[in-house]
Amino acid sequence: MARKKKELPLLEQVEITDVAAEGKALVRIDDMVVFVPYVVPGDIVDLQITRKKHHYAEAKAVRIVKPSEKRATPFCEHFGLCGGCKWQCLPYEEQLRWKQRQVMDNLTRIGKVELPECSPILGSALTQEYRNKLDFGCASKQWLTEEQMKEGVAFRPGIGFHISGAFDKVLPIRKCWLMDDLNNQIRNYLYDYAVERGLTFYNLREQHGLLRDIVMRNSHSGEWMVILQFGPSEPVENHKEAVAEEIATQSHFDKEKAMTLMEDLHQKFPQITSLMYVYNPKCNDTFGDLEVLPYFGPDHIFELMEDLRFKVGPKSFYQTNTDQAYILYKVAREFAFGEQENEGEKPLVYDLYTGTGTIANFVAKRARQVIGIEYVPEAIEDAKVNSEVNGIDNTLFYAGDMKDILNKEFIEKHGRPDVIITDPPRAGMHQDVIDTILFASPRRIVYVSCNPATQARDVQLLDAQYRVVRIQPVDMFPHTQHVENVLLLEKR
Repeated sequence: MARKKKELPLLEQVEITDVAAEGKALVRIDDMVVFVPYVVPGDIVDLQITRKKHHYAEAKAVRIVKPSEKRATPFCEHFGLCGGCKWQCLPYEEQLRWKQRQVMDNLTRIGKVELPECSPILGSALTQEYRNKLDFGCASKQWLTEEQMKEGVAFRPGIGFHISGAFDKVLPIRKCWLMDDLNNQIRNYLYDYAVERGLTFYNLREQHGLLRDIVMRNSHSGEWMVILQFGPSEPVENHKEAVAEEIATQSHFDKEKAMTLMEDLHQKFPQITSLMYVYNPKCNDTFGDLEVLPYFGPDHIFELMEDLRFKVGPKSFYQTNTDQAYILYKVAREFAFGEQENEGEKPLVYDLYTGTGTIANFVAKRARQVIGIEYVPEAIEDAKVNSEVNGIDNTLFYAGDMKDILNKEFIEKHGRPDVIITDPPRAGMHQDVIDTILFASPRRIVYVSCNPATQARDVQLLDAQYRVVRIQPVDMFPHTQHVENVLLLEKR
């Protein structure tokens, strides 16, 4: 006989006191911390506990008894369901305050190193339509709310964002405020077109369906790139040989319907300067190892920054908030070289995790040479093109795993850097990379991070030889809990 599930308590008229990680808020009740999404400090709410452990619990607010004076009215109809923009209910100035505190809490609690005063966080001038890239999933089933389920609403296909805890469904999005409104026009048109003509949407459980994913990118040059990802009409066996054969033969790809759709989209939206597609019969949505084919226009768009042009392809990484990326790179450049032009010999700079070489090319004028290293080969090819396009001849780029490329032999060959700029992924830097940085012994390290927690961990490992002299948070993603932080470390 199955054990009866223990009923979890309802806590009435609880005042939210603080902001926590992952965009949640919290309240302490006795010796237990309760984490709650979509509320703000000062809210008095009724909380339904949804998960309970020994010293913490998770809950949802079932009623706001009295809203906080600091509560803002969310502007998006999908707030509370989508999972993104969780801080819409918090005024932007408050968001910035909590983000700066998050940076300092991590550096203090995890880093445990001596710190200077933190410079005020640099907020984003745009808090809506600030992104230059969005990715939408296509699914045979829309995600339904509890109320819709009780009402017996039938599942329909949808285009939108995947919901945590429901991998095979997407929340249908009619309007996303994160990008220029053209993204909504294109996405909604695609959905209506597909439904009217009976095109199949991807079934994530059964692994088949024509419409699988949509990626949209735009730039300050006025260009738009749209990539449609198509799936097979029947499931493909999940082993390398079968997938490789299907990619080669495309025997389950309804290309005629796909190309009819591409042509219709091209005619309807002349704003799309680069229209591309990829056929993906794999069991995951990633297409880094697949060929992306142009249907109309070039296989890239250009982004503009100061007097530079950056080529952005379908697989390129580029900071998704262009305006704030400029602010971020200016901070990195100032930390690397100082505010004045270099006097005497210019420094040798290593740019680790260089991506498409945006930072490397952005700082090249101030350096004797910039050497960039990046894992993704396609990104390195873009980095080389970006140097060529901008007439920059003092950069070198290498593709490969950072811990394998950046070693003592590499440094002995290319010279000890005067400055290292590092912008690693969220996981931070590998111990081998940190050891090599310590061996290289640059005068300055500029550490750009999208995760202050792993940045703090790495700073502690560098602390024996380097001290933090400047801290500059930059907000790249308004209405989310995410924050970028730039540290300047100087040799002791």
